[in-house]
Amino acid sequence: MVSLEEVEPSKRVEVYIANVEAALDKVKNKVSDPSVKHVVELVERYIADAKYYLEKGDVFTALADIAYAEGLLDALRWLGIVEFEWKKPSELLSRPKVVVAGTFDLIHPGHIGLLREAWRLGRVYAIVARDESVRKMKGREPIVPEEQRLQVVSAIRYVYSARLGSKTDFLEPLREIKPDIVLLGPDQWADEEWLQKRLEAEGIRAKVLRLKERIECPLCSSTAIACRALRVIPRELCNKLEVEED
Repeated sequence: MVSLEEVEPSKRVEVYIANVEAALDKVKNKVSDPSVKHVVELVERYIADAKYYLEKGDVFTALADIAYAEGLLDALRWLGIVEFEWKKPSELLSRPKVVVAGTFDLIHPGHIGLLREAWRLGRVYAIVARDESVRKMKGREPIVPEEQRLQVVSAIRYVYSARLGSKTDFLEPLREIKPDIVLLGPDQWADEEWLQKRLEAEGIRAKVLRLKERIECPLCSSTAIACRALRVIPRELCNKLEVEED
């Protein structure tokens, strides 16, 4: 097992951030006092700042931000306001790779629920469908082009890494990532047993799981969001924005 001392500084800070995120995820929906909620919001902001600076290569500022976040959570913990346990760094270093895949056309609570569950299982690698794959699967043009969808998914805090899928072979990214787990959404087309056999035939030793519970909400569908937009946005406004049409 790799020890934290053997890992480069940026990776150590990444592990540090993951630990604080895991603690925050356990407590943020269990607080009701407004003053405590304010502290939790500060923790979220410090985590976001830490990720931003780490992505920019400023390891020391990222370290300072995540240390502030940890201190705030620890203060709430020692005061008996929240309960959680810090994970051992070795646990976070050895987290399994979890792959999720999808169109991610217009992000909605269903997407976030899938990514959050994947994050609880391990380090999340998201595969964003190519435009031509969307045309084949959904029988329509994607609302948002692939590069923009990739940019949005990459910015979601549960995602460790995001990439575009293959235009010709959906298994290609899986061969490169070598995941430990493939997590399917409740409505995704692939059958777990069929996909498991395909992966095994390719030498990919990943366990295929499916998120059983579908998040229900009025707009938990990219198509539903788009249809509502057609009803509520005046055509004149679209003309003013000069939205490109196919």
